[in-house]
Amino acid sequence: MSEPAPLHTDIAGGDSVGPSMPIGEAAPSEAEPGEAEPRYPPRQLARGLQTTRGIRRHLRAVRVLLNVMLFLALMYTITLTKALLIPLVLAAFLGLALNPIVAAGARLHLPRWLTASVLMIGLIVGIGSGVGLLAQPAIGWFHGAPAAIRSFVPKFRHLTQPLEAANRATQTLVNGNNFTHAETTGQPAPMSISAWDVVSTTPKVLAAVLSVLLLVFFFLIYGDTMLRRLVEITPGFAYKRHAVTIVRGIQTEVSRYLLTALLINASLGALTSGMLWLYKVPDPLLWGAVAMFANFIPYVGAIVTTALLAVVSMLYAKDANLGVFLPALTFAGITAVEGNLVTPMIQGASMRLSPIAILLWLLVWGWLWGIPGALLAVPMLTCTKLIAQRVPSWHWFAVIVQR
Repeated sequence: MSEPAPLHTDIAGGDSVGPSMPIGEAAPSEAEPGEAEPRYPPRQLARGLQTTRGIRRHLRAVRVLLNVMLFLALMYTITLTKALLIPLVLAAFLGLALNPIVAAGARLHLPRWLTASVLMIGLIVGIGSGVGLLAQPAIGWFHGAPAAIRSFVPKFRHLTQPLEAANRATQTLVNGNNFTHAETTGQPAPMSISAWDVVSTTPKVLAAVLSVLLLVFFFLIYGDTMLRRLVEITPGFAYKRHAVTIVRGIQTEVSRYLLTALLINASLGALTSGMLWLYKVPDPLLWGAVAMFANFIPYVGAIVTTALLAVVSMLYAKDANLGVFLPALTFAGITAVEGNLVTPMIQGASMRLSPIAILLWLLVWGWLWGIPGALLAVPMLTCTKLIAQRVPSWHWFAVIVQR
C-alpha cells in the first residue's frame, strides 16, 4: 500500500499551512511591516484633547481655591496668635540688629554670653531711663489736653469770626431766616488715668517687655548655633555650602538694614527734640521719641507726626499767628531731606521699596496687628525682600516690591 503524499501549502490558493512547513519558520502577522498602524478618528482625538484640557482647568481651579483657603487660614492664625508673634518678631529683629556687635566681640575672643549680657544691661537701662523721662510728660499731656483745647478756641476767635459771619450769611440766603448758632452747654469730660488702670496694665506690659528681653538675650547667645544646626540637617555638601552662603548673606544684610534704620530714626528723634527745644515747644523729648518711632512707618509716620506737632504747637501757643506752624513746617523739611537724601544714600538701592507695596503692606499688617503691626510692617517687608532675592523660587516677590 503506497504512503500518503505529504501535505503542502498552496500559496496561490491560500490554503492553511500543513505539516510540510518548517518548524523554525514564523507565521506571518496580520499587518505587514510597511503598513501604517491604525489611527483614532480626528473627532475622537479632538474630544479626548478637550477632556484633558477640561480636567487641567478643573485641577487648576481647585489648586487656586486651596491656595486662597490656605492664605485665609494663615491670616486668621496670624491674627489669633498676635499676642505671641509680636514679641517674637520684635525680639528677632532686635537680635539681628545687635548680632554684629556680639559677633565682633567673639572675634576679639570675648564670650558671647558676656557681650550679650552687657548689651542687655545697656538695653534695660536705656528703656528704663526712657520710660522714666517720658512717662510723666505723657501723662501730664493727657491730663492737660482738654484744658488746652478749651483755651485754644478763644485764641483763634478773631480768625474764625469772618468764617462764621460768611456761614451765617449763606444760611440766611438759603433758608430765608437768620441762622443761629447752636450752643452746647456740655463740657468734655477730662481724661484721667486711675490707679486701677495702672495696676491692671502694668503686669501685662512688664511680662511683654520681659519676654522680649529674654528672647533677645537667648537669640544673641544661641542664634548662630541654631542656624548651624539647620545647615547641618541639609543633605549633601553642595546644599550645605549653598545654605551657609544664603543664611550668612541674609543675616548680614538684614542686620545692617535694621541697625542702620534704628540709628537713622534715633538721629531724627534727637534732631526733632533739639528743634522743638529751640522753638520752646513743651516736652520736646516726648515728641522726639514719637517722631523716632513713627518714622518706622514711611510716609504715614511723617504725615501723622507733622500734624501732631502742628496741633501741639497751636494748643500751647500764647498768640494766634502763623508762627505757631514753624515747628511742624521745620519737621516736614527735616523728614523730606531724611527720606529723599539721607536714607537712600546710606542704605543703598537694594533696600528701596515701592511706595505702593509699602502702603499695601502697612494696610495689611495694621489691620492684622494694629499699631505694633504698622511699626513692624516695613522691617518685615524689607527682610522678606532680602530673603526673596537670595532664594530663586521667591525672586518674583523681590521684583514686585522693589522700587
